[in-house]
Amino acid sequence: MGLLKTILIIALVYYGIKILSRIFAPLLLKFAAKKAEERFGGQFGQFQKRQNQQSQKKEGEITIDKIPETKTSNKNVGEYVDYEEIE
Repeated sequence: MGLLKTILIIALVYYGIKILSRIFAPLLLKFAAKKAEERFGGQFGQFQKRQNQQSQKKEGEITIDKIPETKTSNKNVGEYVDYEEIE
């Protein structure tokens, strides 16, 4: 009798989750789509603001938005040796 109760409980939980997922899955997808739209809209709005600021500048005016990092090489590595492969 205990085995039958266990199987029945597992089946009820499985079908309960299946029914609840059909109800709540569209709501979760709408919520996720709304959040993604807000994030994309915010990024697009920042891009538009930057474009408007650039279009307001005078022709020929130069601005630097980001200074690139300078890469320094390590001088203690050794010297380069060019070699040929012998067959």
